[in-house]
Amino acid sequence: MTAELVRGQNHPLPDTRLEIRVSAGHPVVAGATLCDEQGRMGGAEWIAHPGSPSLPGVEVSQQAAADHRLAVDLEALPAAVHRVSVLLALPAGVGGPARFGAVAAPFVAVTGLDGTEIASYTITGLDRESAVVALELYRRQGAWKVRAMGQGYEGGLAAMLGDQGVERPAELAASILDAVARGLARSVSAPPPRVPEAERVRHTAPVAADHQDAPAPPAADGPIDYAHPRRQTPPEPGPALPPTGYPTPVAGDASGWSMDERLYNQVWGMFEDLARTTAAYRSACDFAESRLDQELDRALSDPRSRIGGAGDAAREAARAKHDELVARAQEALDRDLAQLAAESEVVEPALPAAFARWDNPVWQAYRVPMEVPMAVRLGDLHLPERTDLRIPMLVRLPLERGLWVDSGRGRSEAAGLLDQTELRRLAMDTAVAHAARLLAVHPPGEFAVHVVDPAGSGAGSLAPLVEAGVLAGPPAAGAAGVSAVLAQLTERVDLIQMAMRAGAPDALPPGMDTAERLLIVHDFPHGFDDRAVTQLRYLADEGPAVGVHLLMVADREDASAYGPVLDPLWRSLLRLTPVADDHLADPWVGHAWTYEPPTFPPGSGVLRQVLSQVAETRRQWDR
Repeated sequence: MTAELVRGQNHPLPDTRLEIRVSAGHPVVAGATLCDEQGRMGGAEWIAHPGSPSLPGVEVSQQAAADHRLAVDLEALPAAVHRVSVLLALPAGVGGPARFGAVAAPFVAVTGLDGTEIASYTITGLDRESAVVALELYRRQGAWKVRAMGQGYEGGLAAMLGDQGVERPAELAASILDAVARGLARSVSAPPPRVPEAERVRHTAPVAADHQDAPAPPAADGPIDYAHPRRQTPPEPGPALPPTGYPTPVAGDASGWSMDERLYNQVWGMFEDLARTTAAYRSACDFAESRLDQELDRALSDPRSRIGGAGDAAREAARAKHDELVARAQEALDRDLAQLAAESEVVEPALPAAFARWDNPVWQAYRVPMEVPMAVRLGDLHLPERTDLRIPMLVRLPLERGLWVDSGRGRSEAAGLLDQTELRRLAMDTAVAHAARLLAVHPPGEFAVHVVDPAGSGAGSLAPLVEAGVLAGPPAAGAAGVSAVLAQLTERVDLIQMAMRAGAPDALPPGMDTAERLLIVHDFPHGFDDRAVTQLRYLADEGPAVGVHLLMVADREDASAYGPVLDPLWRSLLRLTPVADDHLADPWVGHAWTYEPPTFPPGSGVLRQVLSQVAETRRQWDR
């Protein structure tokens, strides 16, 4: 029976390897502090938080999320630790509500590794507080218990950390929120639910373990559980199904009102499945390594192992158990990857143009749509466990934030092999591919593209857009051209904002259309003065809400002279790259995914064919 705790109530813990599951209904920051028997902390190294997520025996998420899974191994804690406090805080400064009273009451549960709830607690009674100590795991007379705390703090994360005994809590709180902001900037945003969660059923095969950023290790002597708890009909306990036991994949078998929505949900289901099954595999391997190290240490420290062959036998047994765990994890991973690959082979050819690669035959029969699709494909994502299994990177429309094609080398090995001039050309080619797709998936008259190219260095890449006549005007060059375009779009944002706030959209100037706008900014910051930089920051922050979006082509290092003033600009944009780079994170586990930019088949004329169709349809529409 699960113990449903109220504030102050405690309950014994039967296990030492646990998960603490958090469901908040809105992104929160999760952390944990370790304290000794007197409630004192040993220092900043006794705090697990997004900027430093792992401690001995505790691992927390690296991102703000609505759902968390914290892994706790009480036996692995330092001997001096007698208390583990679980902390939750709203990520103030990165958007969203500023107090818990404005969101649903957070729910926390302590579970075993098999998912069985031991104790749960709904944190009620919060109002102006923006941080709360949710639970406390504490040791009494050699046994561990959990206590429901619910201690809130109006002063937020800094006040809570200070009460926990942290030195310079404001500095630590600021560093944690900065780590959260960086995580949000690099994360691929999860799609909002389109239908109730209970109705989301795709297929029944066990594909992945439902682990969050810190997947818990399997029980020492029990089977590794790879069953996905969101499947409607989970498999009965027993041997894993062979590959032939899976149902035949079908394109569009997710829920949704239309085929496009069903395919969209199916792609995101595949994305989540791959993230979680890989997390389960990595967790199992990490656990096997940790177990091996512990057993080898015990064998070496036992004097009896030095007599005869007992030591060699113990070490051999430990390595055999390690190999068995890894082999079992690899078998489950291979099984799940094979099923996902089979599903991908069925889904990819069935995708509509907005979701399809440029080499998909759907583009050969392309016609300008009459409705805006729910999402657009910006490239592919894959993990190192199987690089040929590509997940379409679908981003919802209208865009919630601008795009940034990074023309710098960064830390990418692929970019480091290229000449800087070639890398900049590829970055602009990638930006043109993104712009062409956005033009292609919008109805005529509902999307326009502006370009600022101060030095005219992007003329070669821009040629397909210019020659097809699909731009809102010639690429703006020189300081005067840049200033004119930025002023025009800034004024547009101001006017639409005022009309929306006044509840009078009819008050817009006569002849002003409300079509979405995309501004391609090339070679930033060369040719941009301080006023232009300020306008770009304004467009990045305020533009998406009124249909004005940025597509920056820039090397961040080139803008280093501006210092931290541009940090909010980079964080507000979704960073993409012209070559493969593992800089994006998924919203469930936080894996580093390798992003592959969109490419056209060698020698293909699909880009000019699509743009000519867009231009012709626009001319007919304007008549």
